[in-house]
Formats: sequence, C-alpha cells, structure tokens
Amino acid sequence: MRMMNEFEAQVLSDLSVLKTQMTGLMGDGSGGRISDLERRMERHEQNWQRAKGFLAAVSVVFAVIEVAVEALHRH
Repeated sequence: MRMMNEFEAQVLSDLSVLKTQMTGLMGDGSGGRISDLERRMERHEQNWQRAKGFLAAVSVVFAVIEVAVEALHRH
C-alpha cells in the first residue's frame, strides 16, 4: 500500500474540517444553524404580524375616540 503524500494529507484534512463545518451548519438530522435561523425568522415574522394587528386595532380605537370627541364638541 502506498503512503499519502503531503498534498493528499492536506486535502483530506481540509475535507474533514469542511465536513465538520457543514454538519454544524446543516445539522445532523435534528437541525443545525440554518434550521435555528429559520425558526427565529418565523417567530420574528409572527411577532411582526401581531404588532401590525395590534397597531391597526389601536388606530381604530383612536379613530372612534376622535369621532366621539368631535361629535360631543359639535353639540
């Protein structure tokens, strides 16, 4: 059996590091950093939608209050 030369050993070492990094990024079946990032983005999007709904409801309440104040002011 022939021995690896220095270049081949370096390539195998680099591939091992790359494999480790890809496993950390993609996960080993239970999710990795990308899955975590996707979950965080989904939570952020849900919170943003809730905030927009809350602000829409508050603006309706303020509009009703303004209409009521104008109606009382006219009488």
